[in-house]
Amino acid sequence: MDYRIDLLWDPDACVWVATSKDVPGLVLESGSYDALIERVRYAIPELLELNSQKPPVFGLIFSSERHDRVSANG
Repeated sequence: MDYRIDLLWDPDACVWVATSKDVPGLVLESGSYDALIERVRYAIPELLELNSQKPPVFGLIFSSERHDRVSANG
């Protein structure tokens, strides 16, 4: 089974935020993309167990999105 994890950049807070429709309760944030992925990898098994859906082996599909505003005037 695979679980989709959405990673979104929050420009106001300057952090990456992880959520998932597949894993109830997942809401994590970090200023570092790589650190957030590592935190998610450790949190998912605990959340799955709390939600009574802990398969012995599972995959994580990370989907990220970041929007920035850039001035043409430099």
